[in-house]
Amino acid sequence: MKKAIVWILLLVSGFAMAQTEPIKVVFDVTSSNPDVHRTAAKHLRLMSEAYPDSEFELVIYSGAFKMVDKKSSVAGETLSEIVKNDNVSIVICQQTMKRHEMSMNDLIPGVGSVPDGIYEIIMKQKAGWGYIKEAQ
Repeated sequence: MKKAIVWILLLVSGFAMAQTEPIKVVFDVTSSNPDVHRTAAKHLRLMSEAYPDSEFELVIYSGAFKMVDKKSSVAGETLSEIVKNDNVSIVICQQTMKRHEMSMNDLIPGVGSVPDGIYEIIMKQKAGWGYIKEAQ
């Protein structure tokens, strides 16, 4: 019985310690669904607050372009606040911007761009970043 309790305590303490180690996560959003935009913004906010020593990047491309459009984003208020955090970056694919005739002036302040959203995600994964696909 004592042995079982010791093992349980070791497992619990191991899990608690594992969640304090900094992480790097890239979030992938392609959906045009506003509910996905809200959920992705919420996940990004919660993760960046829970793990302030970690790094997070939200990559927008394809049909998700409205997520960072300052005139039509349903998650704009949340993203405007999150992007101010040192551990968060939000980027949109320049090819997507070109396809939808967007300029940097159309974006929520603080949102950046990358030449290719898919390439950005692949390079983050190659560098050891975790990957989250936001979809519904």
